[in-house]
Amino acid sequence: MARSIPFSANSYASFFCLLMFVSTYLKGAPVYGAKGEHDKLYLVVNVKSLDPNPYCIESTKDQSKRESLKVVHRHGPCSHMNEARASAPTLVEIMSHDQARVNSLHHRLRIKSDRNSLDDSKATLPAKSGRSIGTGNYIVTLGLGTPKKDLTLTFDTGSDVTWIQCQPCIRCYQQQEPIFNPSASQTYKNLSCTSPQCSQLYISGCTRATNTCLYAVLYGDRSFTIGLYATETLTLTPSDVFPGFAFGCGLNNTGLFRGAAGLLGLGRGPPSLVAQTASKYGNYFSYCLPTLSSSSGTLVFGKDGGTTNSAGIKYTPLLTNSNGPSFYYIEVMGIKVAGELLPISQSVFSSPGTIIDSGTVITRLQPEAYDALRTRFRQLMMNYTMTQGVSLFDTCYDFSGRDKVDVPTISFVFGGNVEVPIPSPGILYGSQKLACLAFAENSDASDEGIFGNWQQQTLDVVYDVAGEKVGFGTGGCS
Repeated sequence: MARSIPFSANSYASFFCLLMFVSTYLKGAPVYGAKGEHDKLYLVVNVKSLDPNPYCIESTKDQSKRESLKVVHRHGPCSHMNEARASAPTLVEIMSHDQARVNSLHHRLRIKSDRNSLDDSKATLPAKSGRSIGTGNYIVTLGLGTPKKDLTLTFDTGSDVTWIQCQPCIRCYQQQEPIFNPSASQTYKNLSCTSPQCSQLYISGCTRATNTCLYAVLYGDRSFTIGLYATETLTLTPSDVFPGFAFGCGLNNTGLFRGAAGLLGLGRGPPSLVAQTASKYGNYFSYCLPTLSSSSGTLVFGKDGGTTNSAGIKYTPLLTNSNGPSFYYIEVMGIKVAGELLPISQSVFSSPGTIIDSGTVITRLQPEAYDALRTRFRQLMMNYTMTQGVSLFDTCYDFSGRDKVDVPTISFVFGGNVEVPIPSPGILYGSQKLACLAFAENSDASDEGIFGNWQQQTLDVVYDVAGEKVGFGTGGCS
């Protein structure tokens, strides 16, 4: 029997308070050929491959025996969302929203987080709670409800709460699939204000008349979602079904989510999918992010899913920070360019720390580290003429008229002396007319570094949260 949503006059009053709360707050990837193994000095880049490929090329890796979700870039040719082709954002737009995410993430980490309550009478928003969804995101499709409805969600290791748009909408943005209707599901159930799940939310509220838990997630780029916190049956694969999965049923949503039905939270906090499925998957998941232009990757839960090359995975310790308990911290010990370790003191990295994040596009470095990387990269690229930079990028080249160029290798040395070569698609960003070094500097040396998704492309990235380690392997997907 279908369950209805209790949404009384008092509920609308609660949502009016939440809306006032929000209103107050809101005042083409390259394909490369390697010159040698990762310890060689240069990679040979086919210049034409810097421009986007309009055709989807499925991954060449065999995933038939793995319980996994297919991952594609929301703006790439493998995405089924119409907006990916029709109105994909420009480089400047992507970088602007990426910087908004980074700014708000840094601001959130400067102040120790406290949970915030919303109720029927008042709502105030601390500045520290803003985050940005960004636009350079990867998407997966999963099932929700009974009968199951397939929905496309952006997945984010920097967020805990999973949410989708729900009927009846107070305000909803346009999405590809039909908006989820809880009343049509046999297994939907609102959570009470006194439920353990409600108490785990960073921002929560309560409709007193119906004792229904409310949630709110606000992002630094003025996107937001507010609605009912509920449980539903989640279907990841035919054999991976989870009754009673807690999620946000968003009735008032706006911002830069365009096309996707919502967000899949893969952070370290209790509301995340990782924590809610720990009894089966053991706080263990992995992914391979495909290149933007032409291919697909995977998101896998549990050790049994394995990786395409488990023997080649190298692990670095997973660290924690009390100011950002939902984030995945790793230690950066150094950076190599063309096999040479740059002269950067380890304290430059260790004092603020570094986060690995699937939602931030471009890796952010402390100013001293970025300056050393940029200087050495420019020295080794002196055979090519630099052109004017754009947005975050200040080291750019025009390769028009060339067939191939030699680009120096870049690798990161993580805790435990684990060296991870940056895959060749992660070194440059742009096109053959404007190809830029795909790294940026933080504005403040005390801000955390961020290992972004552009540098993670084609890597197998393994999160063994229970084992407190993160693994990296090359050649996870094409």
